[in-house]
Amino acid sequence: MTTSATTPALSRLSEDEQLFADSVYEFADKEIRPLVRDMDEHAKLDKNLIPKLFDLGIMGIEIPEEYGGAGASFFYSVLAVEQLSRVDPSVGVFVDVQNTLFINALLKWGNTDIQKRYCPRVAKDTIGAYALSEAGSGSDAFAMATRAKEDGDSYVLTGRKLWITNGNEANLFIVFANVNPEAGYKGITAFLVERGMEGFSVGKKEDKLGIRASSTCELLLDGCRVPKANVLGEVGKGYKVAMDTLNEGRIGIGAQMIGAARAGLDAMIGYTKERKQFGKAIAEFQAVRHQIARAAIDLQTAKLLVYDAARLRDMGLPFLNEAAMAKVYSSEVAEKVTSLAINLFGGNGYVKEYPVEKFWRDAKIGQIYEGTSNMQLETIAKQIIG
Repeated sequence: MTTSATTPALSRLSEDEQLFADSVYEFADKEIRPLVRDMDEHAKLDKNLIPKLFDLGIMGIEIPEEYGGAGASFFYSVLAVEQLSRVDPSVGVFVDVQNTLFINALLKWGNTDIQKRYCPRVAKDTIGAYALSEAGSGSDAFAMATRAKEDGDSYVLTGRKLWITNGNEANLFIVFANVNPEAGYKGITAFLVERGMEGFSVGKKEDKLGIRASSTCELLLDGCRVPKANVLGEVGKGYKVAMDTLNEGRIGIGAQMIGAARAGLDAMIGYTKERKQFGKAIAEFQAVRHQIARAAIDLQTAKLLVYDAARLRDMGLPFLNEAAMAKVYSSEVAEKVTSLAINLFGGNGYVKEYPVEKFWRDAKIGQIYEGTSNMQLETIAKQIIG
């Protein structure tokens, strides 16, 4: 049996891909793992970690080399997020938003001027964030209340954004606002807003169940003046920017979820080999072995879905349905596998001295952000039913 060029063996990595994945995991194991518990407890990313992520080259994976980036494919972003999330999904989503949302939008929708001004900064030391959601526009993302009014050579933005990942660390934000509410979603426009611009501030930081080291903040736009040169894409085409980049972002969340699930699976395998009951390791009991085997099957299936969607994207083929499927399934698997890990750890699984309770807390968000599971299921239904 042969494999066609358009249907690669999805779970097989090339030599370069495997070396990259191994190097990211080695970094995470050495540099991130010792910080995980403290970052989770204090709900804050260690500030000394950020420059190390830039030095590793994973904060500008798709940015062309001429701008200081790695010039690699989207698939490498997926691999980076997956491997980081095996150690800490909070760091995984920090890198994910930078690459699959912010940089993707910058490269696909930014004109030459915008890319020349911002790509070198983003590749070197600048964190990006993506500000779409509001109190009244979560799943119904285009029911936003944030407005942008034309004023000379600028737009003046007024409104409030919620649940913005990387809000605490970012210096550059893609902010969506409506320049023509009468036109509905066709008035939505994307703007590049810099921290420090007049009328812009970062507000409350949320205290979350999981991915606690990842900052989730509100943004306050009180007459925020943004130059017209910072419109990303075309005026009134912001909905296209949002839909396009969110489809790719969902693959990134899938990668985060398979990383978290892999962490749970690895932990339960190791623990059940060591934990003894009735004179033998609990990994020798058939009931335990079969649960672990099923978890491995679920994880492999989720990985295939995520990798498939990522490779389709890199090949320039449609991937809307595949991205939705990958996000739904991987997020369900992550919660299921990490929950099983807690069960197999017994009482130890429920205490913070052991790592698995955190992976379960981190996994829950996968079914909620960047498009809830219900929204993804409706996307899939539209594609296959009509």
